[in-house]
Amino acid sequence: MRIVSWNVNGIRSIHRKGFLNWLRRDRPDVLGLQEMRATDEDLPAELRRLRAWTWYTCPARRAGYSGTAVLSRHRPRRYASSLGVPELDAEGRLQELDFGAMVLFNVYFPNGSGKGRDNSRVPFKLAFYRRLFDHIEQLRGQGREVVVMGDFNTAHREIDLRNWRSNQTTSGFLPEERRELDRWLQSGLIDTFRHVHGDVPGAYSWWSNRPGVRERNVGWRIDYVLITPGLLPHLRAAFILQEVFGSDHCPVGIELDIEVDAASYPQR
Repeated sequence: MRIVSWNVNGIRSIHRKGFLNWLRRDRPDVLGLQEMRATDEDLPAELRRLRAWTWYTCPARRAGYSGTAVLSRHRPRRYASSLGVPELDAEGRLQELDFGAMVLFNVYFPNGSGKGRDNSRVPFKLAFYRRLFDHIEQLRGQGREVVVMGDFNTAHREIDLRNWRSNQTTSGFLPEERRELDRWLQSGLIDTFRHVHGDVPGAYSWWSNRPGVRERNVGWRIDYVLITPGLLPHLRAAFILQEVFGSDHCPVGIELDIEVDAASYPQR
């Protein structure tokens, strides 16, 4: 089962840059998209007509902002898109799909920067993290296996961004944000890329749009796929597709040797 996550920075924009060609080449079983910036009605007709995948969308209430979507070859037993807190749900940042063998979360975690890059959204960001963590812990307490993928908007360690010294007061690398991600990993959730590849440097998933930045690989690793320990025996690959362009992020993902529930078999 190939599971891929990608912050596309606008589905309409990336569609014009060859998204459909990439999708047909990569052929993920489940593709989680973040920062859709579109409603269902905004989706290009070509994308709405896809036959091999089914769309599950969660737009923000504010037009042209945030939003998530999942393209899946498998029908989930249950689908949800709420944390039960209206202010946390308003931006369309969360999707939960129950595939029987695992519960998969596609998440676009908030950025802590306010309009003036003043870190004023950090409390909102941490509230979102903590509410989702509590929900995941509840599922784990019921014996469920979990995959959490998406744009976490946090670089965990110094190795996860090129210029860590100059970004210690920038949202995405603040001590309180990193401590929250520490808590997730200390709970037993596994950072699949680091588990497979260790401390390989330069493994970034986001780059500024400033000229030459991506070419010099001056980036951040803020896109992750986390899994519960029970899925670790099924983990066959973890990857960052830095060669894939079209957004300021690149896709990340995993491959699991796992059977989904009978209720979730591929749609035809």
